Amino acid sequence: MLKQALRDSAAYTRRAFALVWSSSRPLTVALALFTLLVAAVPPAIAFAGKRIVDAVVARSEPETIKWVGVELGLVVVQATLTRGLGLVRSVLGSRLGTDVNVAILERATALELRHFEDPEFYDKLSRARREASSRPMSLVTEAFALVQNLLTLAGYAALLLQFSGWVVLALMLATVPATIAEMRYSKATFRLRNWRSPDSRRLIYLEYVLANDEHAKEVKLFGLGPMFLGRYKELAERFHAEDSKLATRRSVVTTLLSLLATAAFYLSYGAMALLAAASKLTLGNMTMYVLAFRSGQSAFQSILSGIGSIYEHNLYMSNLFSYLDGSIAAEDEARAALPERAKLPAPPREVVVDTSESGIRLENVSFRYPGQAKDDKWVLRNVDLFIPRGQSVALVGQNGAGKTTLVKLVTRLYEPTEGRVLLDGKDLRAWDRAELLARFGVVFQDFNQYQLKLRENVGVGSVEHLEEVPRIERAVEQGGADGVVSKLATGIETPLGRWFQDGVELSGGQWQKVALARGFMREQADILVLDEPTAALDAEAEHAVFERFKELSKGKTTLIISHRFPTVRMADRILVLENGGIKEDGTHDALLAADETYAHLYRMQAAGYA
Repeated sequence: MLKQALRDSAAYTRRAFALVWSSSRPLTVALALFTLLVAAVPPAIAFAGKRIVDAVVARSEPETIKWVGVELGLVVVQATLTRGLGLVRSVLGSRLGTDVNVAILERATALELRHFEDPEFYDKLSRARREASSRPMSLVTEAFALVQNLLTLAGYAALLLQFSGWVVLALMLATVPATIAEMRYSKATFRLRNWRSPDSRRLIYLEYVLANDEHAKEVKLFGLGPMFLGRYKELAERFHAEDSKLATRRSVVTTLLSLLATAAFYLSYGAMALLAAASKLTLGNMTMYVLAFRSGQSAFQSILSGIGSIYEHNLYMSNLFSYLDGSIAAEDEARAALPERAKLPAPPREVVVDTSESGIRLENVSFRYPGQAKDDKWVLRNVDLFIPRGQSVALVGQNGAGKTTLVKLVTRLYEPTEGRVLLDGKDLRAWDRAELLARFGVVFQDFNQYQLKLRENVGVGSVEHLEEVPRIERAVEQGGADGVVSKLATGIETPLGRWFQDGVELSGGQWQKVALARGFMREQADILVLDEPTAALDAEAEHAVFERFKELSKGKTTLIISHRFPTVRMADRILVLENGGIKEDGTHDALLAADETYAHLYRMQAAGYA
């Protein structure tokens, strides 16, 4: 068990070093050099201290002054190297934190919707995001510190193998400038982070949108990943530049001021050494041994502490690498067919569209969620369906009947477990994904409420037209959100939601109208899907929305999921889903005449209005 833990820890440490190296090779080299140099200085200082004591015992004033100067130089070098090491750690840590978070979010944008619906995989994503920006750098820093302490301990081991209140007051006062500078820059850091708190929360929000299951559908369908990731990168790079600038200024100023304390110490030390040189003190070797022993003991304790810290960091690193490795495997899996589809070869990309069949066809389509046992219930089973281009189809059925699943299969958010889905005679897997999704305008029941301006909330429905105000205004009118806009002081430029300053919160019905407008942004889309997007509207308002929708969608294929039959009956064709299949298929009048499930549900709802 311990052997395996050590092996895993070593593997994670190597990978953490690889992450740091890929973030900045020059800074990684600088970190290694500073670590080695800092490790070499303490034994040299101890040796210089020994020579000072020997010079004092020998009553040699020139030698005493010489070695006091040598030790002073070594301590100045040590202070400078230590500050430089801290600066490199800070800048490299900021760079690495940005790179790791971007890597996590890039993986998230490349995943399929089903991965966000997998609790185990989603847990990996959440754990990877937690402290991902700090742990890799902390691990590498602790590893370098461990090497540093080992080298220092070796130096002390090699050495071991062969008086006034005014002075105290002076030493204390000499530290005041550096202490004040540290406090000042700590306050500046605090102010900087407070000042940019809105942007920090905006950064968190962008990360939330890119890596949260609630937003995955629209991010995928509307191709929002690159836009939000670009905004994330822009903010993160600005934070990196600000942090690096402040850290550099702080390091330079505090290093210079700390040399005052060092100079005061060695002036006092030199004066005492000169006085001792005239006495009969012969304690040089003993002083060096005591110093070496005490410092070596401290280095050894640091080594033990470092090992514990490295182990702790590796526990967190396992979360990060587990997610990154899992997402790579998930991408490979997404590119390959599911096990049940192994017998069905993926069609080549160059397949030509069969223009003799225009519409959506499901051939013997079955679906169940990945990871379910063979004997688990199918969500859809052996569904055969053809929807000609331009037809309006309503999907009806109890909750869990598979209506939304069918929509997700048609939009290729899900892959069929068995069978295949075709659009215009071409398997969906053979379509370029961006080209395919451009054919769809979709509004889901659980639409997203973006903490952005109203213009952007609508515009993300077609992200490439995000800045085209006339197009957005048309979508607002078509979605029935023009009444919402007219009540806002700054119109479509009004920020929505309460996350940021001056944001305006909308009612549920107002949000739904904004979401509907978003669905109309894709003017080029010839397939429109409404998955119960008007649940928060009253029956009259919903009917008005669908009347407008019917008028605007003439000549387009439409799929409507609704539990309200006055809306359902407006469709050209009604499908009743039950027990994983299509139980009824026909017009409103024909299904009432059949007197089966549809007629029963219709009469139940009509009775509720009586």
